[in-house]
Amino acid sequence: MDLTINNQRNFQKINFKAQKNRQEQNENPITRKGEAAKLVLGTFTVGLSFGAKALFEVFDGDFIYDVFFKSGQRIADKNFKNAKEGKRFAAMLGATIGLVGLFVAGVASIYTLFSAPKISYQSKVKTFEKTKEFDTYIKTNEIEKSLYDQINSKAKQATNEEKEELKNQYLILKQAKNQTPINK
Repeated sequence: MDLTINNQRNFQKINFKAQKNRQEQNENPITRKGEAAKLVLGTFTVGLSFGAKALFEVFDGDFIYDVFFKSGQRIADKNFKNAKEGKRFAAMLGATIGLVGLFVAGVASIYTLFSAPKISYQSKVKTFEKTKEFDTYIKTNEIEKSLYDQINSKAKQATNEEKEELKNQYLILKQAKNQTPINK
């Protein structure tokens, strides 16, 4: 009797795990946070290009030389007083590049902050659209699996003529395969 109860419990655990796995497969992977992260990354990238363009078009060459190059030189002179000339030049070049990068990243951050309301709205809209699209895919996929199961169960008990007809139906079903929305 004890053995039967243990078998029943094991069956329930296995059945629960199988149901949980099926639910995880059918869950929609589209989230609002994920869509917002993609939009923030895209906006920040656009901001980087905007910052680089602003650096080289709005400010003329004298400004870049006066501010960034001289600041990099001051940083290198202050931190590497007793270093050889080559090492000091490398430090000055690194500091200058760091200052330019800091400026461009700052402009990109400001651009992203000013675009935040737009990002929030677009993430809601895109999440809604993609969620509906993926829900449709999941339901269609379930129907497709059901049709495959029906064809399979009929094929087990079919005659040769019926098997030929089921083969044609299988090929038609395979040709109309449900495509994931993410891959489109």
